[in-house]
Amino acid sequence: MIISSTANPRMKHIRALATRQEREKAQQFFIEGIRIVGEAVQMGADIETLIYAPSLLKSHFALELVHEQQERGISCLEVSSEVFRSLSTKDGPQGIGAVVHQRWEMLEQVTPQQNDFWVALDAAQDPGNIGTILRTSDAVGCSGLILLDHSADPYDSGALRASMGAVFSQRLIKATFDDFILWKQRHMLSVIGTSDAASTDYRTTTYHRPVVLLMGSEREGLSPFQQSICDLMIQIPMVGRSDSLNLAVATGIVLYEIFYQTRT
Repeated sequence: MIISSTANPRMKHIRALATRQEREKAQQFFIEGIRIVGEAVQMGADIETLIYAPSLLKSHFALELVHEQQERGISCLEVSSEVFRSLSTKDGPQGIGAVVHQRWEMLEQVTPQQNDFWVALDAAQDPGNIGTILRTSDAVGCSGLILLDHSADPYDSGALRASMGAVFSQRLIKATFDDFILWKQRHMLSVIGTSDAASTDYRTTTYHRPVVLLMGSEREGLSPFQQSICDLMIQIPMVGRSDSLNLAVATGIVLYEIFYQTRT
C-alpha cells in the first residue's frame, strides 16, 4: 500500500531524524539518493527501511535496488512523490532513501594492528569537515575515525553528503580525550599532532605505522595539554596572508604524506 500522507507516523519519524537528538535516541539516520543508498547496500550497512517513490524513481539501477531489497526481506515503503519530497533535503529528489542503523565502536575494545592508520578529531564542529575527512580517510586506506569529546555528528546530512559513502567504509569511534590518552598509552601508539607553531615540517619527518593523526577543532586547534601527549608536533608551511588552513584540507595534506611514506 502506498503511503500518501505526510502525517504518517513512520514518515514523521524519518523527518525527526534530521535532528541530532532524535538520531542519537533512535541510533538511526536517513540517507537519500541513488548513489549513497547503493553504497550502503554494497557495504552491507544495516538498513532498517527502504523508502521509494515510483513516480520519481527513473533509474533502472535504483529500481533493481528496490527489488533486490524486497527479495532480501528488507522493509520497503512505497510513498507518493509528495511524501518523499517532505523527507528530502534536495531540490531534485531521486525518489529513493533509507533509514539506516548507526554503527559505533568502543575505543577500549579496539586493538590497533601493525598497519593501522587512524585519524582522531577533537571537538570538530563542522559536519562537512567530518564528512570530507571520512572521504579522504577512505581514499588513503585509514582504519577509521575517532571523534573525541564534543565533535559534530558524522551522521548529520551535511557530513553524509561530504563523505560520498565513506561513512559506510570507515570505522567510527566516540570517546573522551581522557579515554584516548589511556588507549594511546596501553597500546604504545605514536600520535602525531599539528600546529602552526611546530618546528618540524610535515614532509621532513619519517612516519611509521601504527600511527594516529590527531587534529584539533576548527577554531582552537590542539590545546597545549593535547599537544603535550603527542609524540611529534608538525606544521604545514604557509607563505600567503592566511594564517590557517581548513581542517579537512590540513588533515588531507598530512594524511597523504603518511600514506605515501607508509604504503606497501
